[in-house]
Amino acid sequence: MRLSPGKIAVLGRVAAVVAGSFLFSLATQAQVPTSGNVFVGYSYYSADATNTISSLSRQGLNGWEASLEGKVLPFIGMVADFGGNYGSQNLPIAVGTCAIGVVCSPLTATTHVETFLFGPRVSASVGKFRPFGEVLFGAGHIRINETSPLPDFIMPTDTSFATAIGGGLDYKVIRVIAVRVQGDYVQTRFFGTTQNNVRISTGIVLRF
Repeated sequence: MRLSPGKIAVLGRVAAVVAGSFLFSLATQAQVPTSGNVFVGYSYYSADATNTISSLSRQGLNGWEASLEGKVLPFIGMVADFGGNYGSQNLPIAVGTCAIGVVCSPLTATTHVETFLFGPRVSASVGKFRPFGEVLFGAGHIRINETSPLPDFIMPTDTSFATAIGGGLDYKVIRVIAVRVQGDYVQTRFFGTTQNNVRISTGIVLRF
């Protein structure tokens, strides 16, 4: 049966409408939720200092942490996490390194550690509480500023691969605001060795 040009045009419009409706239905079913949250707070970083600059086993650093989470599934979100922690300590200078008659002051080392991490977070809401766990991957950067009476003393810096495994708990205050307590085991590899660190953070969550 031959179709007239008019019938062909009508069938084409019908096919276009059917195809458009089908594609719209698929797009609606595949739509990704837009909910998420922003976190900003105080962070305490227990740094493994043995393999960096001193004989001390750990160094306590104070600083901040901020993260952005966007939900991709009801119980799974993708997280971008950034942190900076800072501290200083006095280190003794080895005997014999100072000139005779000169009193050597202790070496003061100021440590700056930054992390840039990304990865998935699993969470569930139970009333006003939202427990979560996460696995993050990225990079860490360390900068050590050392003041010494000795000339040309080193100022080491390094960037390495970093990972974090941890979790936390959000408590909803009102619909858009919550408070968070979070802990992470953070591993870095500065200066060719491995550091095992602990980060504890608390602060405010803005939910959207």
